[in-house]
Amino acid sequence: METYQKVLFVDAQTGFYKTSRYLVGDFFGPIDMGLHFSRKYNSLNIGAGLLAGSIFPGSNRLIFSGNSPSWGGFYISSMGGAALIFDNLGINMLSIVNKSQMPSILYLNRIGGEEIEVKIVPINLQKIWNEGRRGIYSLMDYVFQNFAYSYQTEPRILVVGPAAESTDFGAIVSVPIADGKLTSVDTWAGRGGLGTKLLKEHGICAIIYGGTFIDQDFRDRKVADQWFINKYQKKLAAKDLEATAKYRFEPNFQTGGTLGVNFATLSGSMFSFNYLSIYMTEDERIDIHKKFVTDHYLKQFNEETIKTKQQKNCGEPCVAVCKKMNGEYKKDYEPYQTMGPLSGIFDQRAAEALNYEASVYGFDAISAGGVISWLMECIHTKLLTPQELGIEDQYPVFSPKNFNVVSDSMHNAKIGINILRSIIEKRGIINLEEGARKFARQISRVKGKKILDSFVYTAFARKGWMVPNQYWTPGAFSPMAIMGKYYMHYGNDFVPPRELGRKNAKRFNAELIIDNLGTCRFHRGWAEEMIPEIVGSLYGLKNQYLKNIALTATRINCRNSSLFWETERTIDIVHTFLKRKHDIEKNNSPELLKWIDLFEKDKMEAALSFWYEVHKGILESLKEF
Repeated sequence: METYQKVLFVDAQTGFYKTSRYLVGDFFGPIDMGLHFSRKYNSLNIGAGLLAGSIFPGSNRLIFSGNSPSWGGFYISSMGGAALIFDNLGINMLSIVNKSQMPSILYLNRIGGEEIEVKIVPINLQKIWNEGRRGIYSLMDYVFQNFAYSYQTEPRILVVGPAAESTDFGAIVSVPIADGKLTSVDTWAGRGGLGTKLLKEHGICAIIYGGTFIDQDFRDRKVADQWFINKYQKKLAAKDLEATAKYRFEPNFQTGGTLGVNFATLSGSMFSFNYLSIYMTEDERIDIHKKFVTDHYLKQFNEETIKTKQQKNCGEPCVAVCKKMNGEYKKDYEPYQTMGPLSGIFDQRAAEALNYEASVYGFDAISAGGVISWLMECIHTKLLTPQELGIEDQYPVFSPKNFNVVSDSMHNAKIGINILRSIIEKRGIINLEEGARKFARQISRVKGKKILDSFVYTAFARKGWMVPNQYWTPGAFSPMAIMGKYYMHYGNDFVPPRELGRKNAKRFNAELIIDNLGTCRFHRGWAEEMIPEIVGSLYGLKNQYLKNIALTATRINCRNSSLFWETERTIDIVHTFLKRKHDIEKNNSPELLKWIDLFEKDKMEAALSFWYEVHKGILESLKEF
């Protein structure tokens, strides 16, 4: 029996809409369909996987795809739990084309088997952003108060903030609604600036959706348990509990979640002060980690969040309870790293203040932290003045020497908040509408290349940029077609660059396997292996699914416009990684020693060779035939 996926196309300019069907087998999910539509219509695509609403944990991730304003190519971002309500619309994907003349709310509601009700409602966006809780929170309140009452069950709301208007890296945010109230557990499709695309290219600032449509989701636990017993000798629930242990609680470190486990284990490999830590000795880095993080920043988190068990899920039942909270503040590793140690902030109160302000504006938090830390260093080294950046006449405390972990952290956080406000209001010389990379190049032409050289990003095409994931490893700086997500090898082991490229390609395929079924990567301990098996059992298309994933990876990679590292700091991160592997971790492999020697002789030439070797490994792996 053939199965079809339903796609709702909405023309934001006219309000016209239609539903089309696509055969499962030709397309399998929100990524391969999104890739097709984005190239055909330049649409923003929002979709759920085939397993949404099923018994499989983590299967309700909402996948966003389209041509990214910040990256400059096709991009994929995802949001936890938001597909559970989306499934009640009885469609698999929403594809938005064209642009509304005014900032508008897209309203989607479906009652039972009736047709989806679609409305595009213009609003005074600036007025709403400046009211009440400000930014994304005010807009969410407005949509909830004016539209939620018309749903028979609790809907879900997606919104963007002022960052979507002022920059190319605005995010899309949502919170679960429970007991008739908006919760504080915010979930983000942050990377790639798809919030900017939603607002600037389609004129949509918010989407509210929900309904009571009932479809035939897979609910047979006995059958699923038998699949898992055959594979793992464990039932589904037991295997999932094991696979998600890190995100719930890790007894070996007496902490949990991405923030807890990563900060407990990073030690001398933690970045701080806009990556200036890479130039310090290992003892200095360990001292920063112990005094400022283990004994304070992480200690606060463990006492306030882990011991009190302030943990939630993203809107679907899930044993990972990965949303680690402290009251209204959600604690994830990378936002609390880039707007934490990377920005010279090592106190939770200070980090909460800065992260909250970034949330209000709807920034991609990782990119925001990378920009803040870069501009802080520029002020610290007097390459730029506070006045040029439109902030008060204050200089950050940007060295660990005599650093006061509480007062200096808050001092830096306040400067970071002022930088965010300057970005939104375009104060001084700041204008990030076309991205931080273009801005950095422009001011470097006038004030010297040292400004550009202290900015860390991966470059794509003419203007594309991405602040990397916060791991000291060459994989995070690879020339992949999509960066800023975990579509690459991010282990901290030394891997020869050609092999690293192959590992990147392998991880890209593995991540696509789970993303194209809308499954959270926190469940990858079983999902990467079992999803093809599940597709085979339910649809008889296991081999076709795997071929489709390989072809999708190839099609994404055929538009790979990655560029060689543009800044000296980025090159130095790779160089010092190699030296640390030898000097500190005592890796004496001939391949590692060869690359260290090449970097010592001619850093730029070695970096270019290393980059191209990684690229070769990617290209030879991601090819159709």
